[in-house]
Amino acid sequence: MDMRSKARTLSGPVSDPAKLPRWNYDGSSTGQAAGEDSEVILYPQVIFRDPFRRGNHHLLVMCDAYTPAGDPIPTNKRHAAANIFGQIEAEEPLFGIEQEYTLLWKDSNRPLGWPLGGYPGPQGPYYCGIGADKAFGREIVDAHYNACLYAGVNISGINAEVMPEKAIHKLQLRHADHIAAYGEGNERRLTGGHETAEINTFSWGVADRGASIRVGRKTEKEGRGYFEDRRPSSNMDPYVVTSMIAHTTLLWEQP
Repeated sequence: MDMRSKARTLSGPVSDPAKLPRWNYDGSSTGQAAGEDSEVILYPQVIFRDPFRRGNHHLLVMCDAYTPAGDPIPTNKRHAAANIFGQIEAEEPLFGIEQEYTLLWKDSNRPLGWPLGGYPGPQGPYYCGIGADKAFGREIVDAHYNACLYAGVNISGINAEVMPEKAIHKLQLRHADHIAAYGEGNERRLTGGHETAEINTFSWGVADRGASIRVGRKTEKEGRGYFEDRRPSSNMDPYVVTSMIAHTTLLWEQP
């Protein structure tokens, strides 16, 4: 989950990542290469406007990493995902990842808004809540939202949280495989309580927030549409999870 960055000055404006030069970094300093052959090559993949430096000529370039021979390094999960999505271009799958997070005080590691020496009241007023006594850290959340919009990231919205199909049958058959790839610590989250499904049991339901897969009312009515996989944790790798769902539902054939 570690992110790193480097800064580079170019001779002129660039809008196409294919026209950006490849770069490298010292993989022995990150535990990704041996000291005697330490170069890891950065392949530019997508360009965003830089919401931190701002200005017309500041860019954020997202890259993935390869060996000098052109092989993806083990931590490059994007490469395998791109291969899978390249096989299903005609299907045009769409994924909306609900990236939940909790703001913690740096010194105490307690959630922002929790009273000193105690705990907040039960959930109810917090989900999509407003006001200083319910939506804690709203200025940080709004700054993040605005930064994403400025950069050009496809973000559909924000909200404060509480602390059918053949496709679903395939997901059920590979439940254990998906759980193993859906992030660390899920055994502490998927307990069967607090609107979660028990980690070892697959379930699905219409508008059921306690199921592994939640199907929307509109999807049920029309026989097509989206479903929500509620199993991935917030620390999941989006390349691993989205490509696994796409492979299972669109490419994998039941034995």
